[in-house]
Amino acid sequence: MSEVTADGASKAEPAATGLFLNRELAALEFNFRVLAMAHDRGVPLLERVRYLSIVASNLDEFFEVRVAMLQYYLACGQALPGPDGIPPAELARRIRARVLELIADAYAVWRDELQPELAASQVHFSTRQQWSPAQRRWLEGYVEDSALPMLSPLEMDAAHRFPRILSKTLNIAIVMRAADAPGDATRTMLLGVPRSLPRLLRLPDEIGGPGDHFVLLAEVLCAYAGRLCPDAVVLGAWPFRVTRNSELLVDEGEVENLAQALKQELPARGYGHAARLEIGIDCPDDVATMLAANLQLDAGNVYRCDGPVNLVRIGQIHAWLDRPELKFAPFTPRLPEPMRSRKSLFEQIAQHDILLHHPYESFNPVIDLLRQAALDPDVLGIKQTLYRAGEETPLLEPLVDAARHGKDVTVVIELRARFDEAANIHLAARLHENGVQVVHGVVGFKTHAKMLLIIRRERSGLRRYVHLSTGNYHQLNSRMYTDIGLMTADPEITEDVHKVFQQLSGLGPIIRLKRLLHSPFTLYPGVIERIERETANAHAGRPARIMARLNALNEASQAGVEIDLVVRGACTLRPGLHGISERIRVRSIVGRFLEHSRVYWFANDGNPELFCASADWMERNLLRRIEIAFPISDPALAARTFEETLANALADNTQAWLLDSQGRYTRAQPGQATPYSAQQGLLRRFGA
Repeated sequence: MSEVTADGASKAEPAATGLFLNRELAALEFNFRVLAMAHDRGVPLLERVRYLSIVASNLDEFFEVRVAMLQYYLACGQALPGPDGIPPAELARRIRARVLELIADAYAVWRDELQPELAASQVHFSTRQQWSPAQRRWLEGYVEDSALPMLSPLEMDAAHRFPRILSKTLNIAIVMRAADAPGDATRTMLLGVPRSLPRLLRLPDEIGGPGDHFVLLAEVLCAYAGRLCPDAVVLGAWPFRVTRNSELLVDEGEVENLAQALKQELPARGYGHAARLEIGIDCPDDVATMLAANLQLDAGNVYRCDGPVNLVRIGQIHAWLDRPELKFAPFTPRLPEPMRSRKSLFEQIAQHDILLHHPYESFNPVIDLLRQAALDPDVLGIKQTLYRAGEETPLLEPLVDAARHGKDVTVVIELRARFDEAANIHLAARLHENGVQVVHGVVGFKTHAKMLLIIRRERSGLRRYVHLSTGNYHQLNSRMYTDIGLMTADPEITEDVHKVFQQLSGLGPIIRLKRLLHSPFTLYPGVIERIERETANAHAGRPARIMARLNALNEASQAGVEIDLVVRGACTLRPGLHGISERIRVRSIVGRFLEHSRVYWFANDGNPELFCASADWMERNLLRRIEIAFPISDPALAARTFEETLANALADNTQAWLLDSQGRYTRAQPGQATPYSAQQGLLRRFGA
């Protein structure tokens, strides 16, 4: 195994420590910003509950991937400090300390703020101490009729091995004493709760009383654990939860069929090495120690929860409750002006480029373009990349229709999109079964580019049309993520896209592109070249500036280049260091939508360049993935993209967070200025 840094990246040249923040700790900081939305009384109540559940879900993935892999490399003796210089063992200690702060705050928000405010709004979460006699009778009936037939507790003794516990499932440890047992002899049972049982129960109106009443299944099963062992006295029952390593380690160079290899690995994903044990704060130490020992976890990987062991489940009430006054006001994404014409999309794109800014503008034009292509007799071929599209994507039908109409249809599906592997394998199989040619890109490189190419026969000859995007072809995400899409028939751009598809499907040689920047070949050097150009302009005394929704750039800052970065999640660049990065400003916006678009802007001595991209400025995107960055050539559309994505974000003084040189974020304050939210401003502008 090659040497790796503590975060699992390949060992690189030594970097000057002190210039960079740790990636894992930076990722944790993002969750504190999300948690602030759960605190914010200016946010509708059910949305605050949803933000709390997002924090819990993010923390699950953090342990499944980042912490689990750190533990893996530590155990193998292969971990090295990253560019931040933090020794791996010290990093593990710092991660635990910061996670403890995060979960303490999260449970305090739930216990002290959200629960009382929900109750005041007639949304109740009750514990066994609060159940009325009628509620107890109903819950007892539920246990007898629906739960007990599904449950199989396992006694912990010399005759029974510790069970295989599936990652992120509900389990209950039960300590009991037989009614006729002498002295203090006790027995321990472990109860794995099948996923078929709902984790959150909604009491019937006639039982719950006024408002909406919810009970956690874990609370119910702990309360009635005695029903599982009628001949024993239950001394205590405590829910617990295990989070396991969920990385799929498949060596593409060693397998003949990647899809088959991944299918074989997926069932084992939930049974990887344990990375975290969550257990109630009231669980006795000896029970917690027994569980940790059997899971091969030390005390540093055990986390006590002052409330439900799975806060993700709380977020279900957002979808369940029809309480519009407790949610964000609904909005309908606007249909772009050109799309309101009766002309075909091909006619419109041939006349001028079309820009789409999701979620403020609708994703439907992308689906309509594909549908028109499927039915148009002059369309000869369609090529598309899919990274995360969902099994029920509306793109499936037009792609299949196009193949059935005799068109050449090729879809590049990335099977290794983390946690979407099963969905992508299934989607690939459905497309293949219906005559679509499915390929999986280049061995060793994830295909992360977002491209749609349509080849059409016209009077003047063959013409290409493309849609390029910063985000996935996922209709649901297009309502929650901010992304930029471009529809164009520009001959140079469309020829570039065609060449990229040829390389993806034919494993061709390195290609020369005219307009696109292409990872892993020209994107990294292309960005560096433009950074160096800004640096040279600064040295020459000319105005120099870089703006991006990304990271990096110490040297350019030292030369006098003004740099503004808008980074949604983890940023490892340390801004504000005297003589090094004092001209770099980093901000993060957390709001109603997840900021997802990638935009690069270079001042270029008065002739600015703007690119939109599928790639962040991270090593994996620039060197180990198939990515594209595409220019916005139309001056009006480029100006609009700059204003809506970059200038607008820099004007935010209510939902923006500013990164300091120590790696901590402070929420921007309007002061004497008029309060302004970038996302709310765009919602108003688009009339959504």
